[in-house]
Amino acid sequence: MRLFLKIIRILIIAFFVSSIGATLYYRWMPVERTPLMIIRDIEKRINGEEPRRLHRWVPIDSISRYLPVAVIASEDQNFLNHHGFDFNAITDAIDEEKRTGRRRGASTISQQTAKNVFLWPSSTWVRKGFEAYFTVLIELLWSKERIMEVYLNSIEMGDGIYGAEAVAQENFGRHAADLKRDECALIAATLPNPRRFSSKLPSKYMRSRRQWIMKQMKHIPAFPKD
Repeated sequence: MRLFLKIIRILIIAFFVSSIGATLYYRWMPVERTPLMIIRDIEKRINGEEPRRLHRWVPIDSISRYLPVAVIASEDQNFLNHHGFDFNAITDAIDEEKRTGRRRGASTISQQTAKNVFLWPSSTWVRKGFEAYFTVLIELLWSKERIMEVYLNSIEMGDGIYGAEAVAQENFGRHAADLKRDECALIAATLPNPRRFSSKLPSKYMRSRRQWIMKQMKHIPAFPKD
């Protein structure tokens, strides 16, 4: 039993040391590969398809100034004010589920970034617990600008498309820095389900959602730069 407890203590210490070390590493270094990218590659191979991964890291200064504003308007309007968790959004989501039976996400951009960089996609309580832990870490160790930079470079934005530069080149034939306001709103509109919704061939629903996001963008301050 003593040996077992000793092993458990060692594993716990190793987890905390490695997780803090990885978070500090990614405070400065590009995230070139995420667990989701690897999982998507494996899924493709299992289905007998050739993996497709379009991804190119670019600094936030090389991304259109409209894109951070668009994703904040679409995904997390309190991003600049909360410390990783939007408890009002969580309460609203719980109340809506009780009223209508529909479940909607209340994850912040910080939570999504923590999940994208460090974890796997699932809805288990174990994964959500790890997500909360890594969300606290990145909020403590990264700036809001760094969280946004990692988010915009690592999030899935289409089938095999990851990050702002890849989606800009693949779907709009331009660099991320040159994306227009309406194009950024359209990209943000896909984020609830980027493999179902396309910013390249938007449906009527997508165009309607783009207009809503553009209206919301008027109320979002320009994203700060250090």
